[in-house]
Amino acid sequence: MLRRLLVLTVAVLAAAPAALADGPLPYAMQNSSGVLSPDGSLRYLALSSGANTVLAEMQTKDGTLRMETPLLGSYGIPTIVAGGPGAGLSLDGQTLVVGNTALDMVSRFLVYNTRTLRMKNAISLDGSFAFDALSPDASRLYLIQHTEASYGDYSHYVVRAYDLRTNRLLPGRIADRTQKGWVMDGYPLTRVTSADGRWVYTLYQNGGVGGYPFIHALDTVRGVAHCIGVPLAGQSGIYNLVLSLGGGGSTLAVHWKSGRPWLDVNTAAWRVEYVKAGVFPWGWTGTGLGGGLALAAAALLLRRRRSAAGPVSVPAVTE
Repeated sequence: MLRRLLVLTVAVLAAAPAALADGPLPYAMQNSSGVLSPDGSLRYLALSSGANTVLAEMQTKDGTLRMETPLLGSYGIPTIVAGGPGAGLSLDGQTLVVGNTALDMVSRFLVYNTRTLRMKNAISLDGSFAFDALSPDASRLYLIQHTEASYGDYSHYVVRAYDLRTNRLLPGRIADRTQKGWVMDGYPLTRVTSADGRWVYTLYQNGGVGGYPFIHALDTVRGVAHCIGVPLAGQSGIYNLVLSLGGGGSTLAVHWKSGRPWLDVNTAAWRVEYVKAGVFPWGWTGTGLGGGLALAAAALLLRRRRSAAGPVSVPAVTE
């Protein structure tokens, strides 16, 4: 049986930065701590191998390497928020999307069946695109299209939908139809997803002069979005804000990393209300910018060899 030995060098906090695409978020990251399966038992890693990539599936409890497959070219695990967890895995954990790491004017995505690590689909799009979200049934892929990328500006964007059943980029953009003049301009800072995987809420810093930050609420089932302005005139403190869901998903809390409340958003009416000090009915357990994973995993492909032994054991990477 073919086995390829992967040795993971894990450093906590003081680790060297992992290899990733130059430029703003979102991006695809190599040699990071990857993305966890929904039950936390497996971790999917994109490891650099020269100009190519190795996609690996590892058990979190003991670091056992279960499967790995080579990818021709440089691909990484999608990462939405700096310091946050990887993305690209479907709600049921059976579909994984990886993206090319370079900010080219041709964007490539590969879709894998996690049970076999066999590729199901290969996508190539003219223009600068990045992963944004997957619908719960993994039938629709949502992408960030950088509309000014040819001028070196990656802050202006629109959200697009790609139908994975028909293999086509759907026409038009996913936008808030009630606010047609809203310009999508900024960078993602923190994100939370509803338990059923349908709604994805992302807090963006507004890149415009004198602009307000905003929350982009994306319905990945219906393919519609809402933009909610956040009343924060000075954006210097925005890096300390975190999103959490409460009340069965009916309330989106915008609060400080310390847990101190600030705003509540009613997700049915999109109404924003200030929260009185001390009134915060649920504890925050999510991760925000700088909070995320406490480690960075740098992965090096040392050698490949044939072996008839059992699964190769490598040091475990834990949350």
